[in-house]
Amino acid sequence: MEGDSVTLNSDLTKIHEDDDILWKFGAKKSLIAKISLGKKIFSTFNDVPDGRFRDRLKLDHESGSLIITNTTTEHAGDYKLEINGAKLTSKTFSVSVYARLPVPVIISNSSQCSSSSSS
Repeated sequence: MEGDSVTLNSDLTKIHEDDDILWKFGAKKSLIAKISLGKKIFSTFNDVPDGRFRDRLKLDHESGSLIITNTTTEHAGDYKLEINGAKLTSKTFSVSVYARLPVPVIISNSSQCSSSSSS
């Protein structure tokens, strides 16, 4: 739902020293986050060409999971996780974000109501 946060779980309990973790988004596989313990890199890239991720990406420093805050429908799509370490692992997430529906307004117009009674 729009405005919610979503966590894409890496399924790691701990990032290893030799792990390089890349998070990519969309058909173009734009790099949106990178973790490399050996190089002391914990970065999110908010400058994807259209700026849709500005101030919305967070990384879990223990597991490498990606958190997207205050989602909009622009954040829907495929996310790819690549872990290069002792072995190469990749995982794809498909995220759907639904717009909130407006609160309905119910109006009662009693002048159009009629009642009849019989005796």
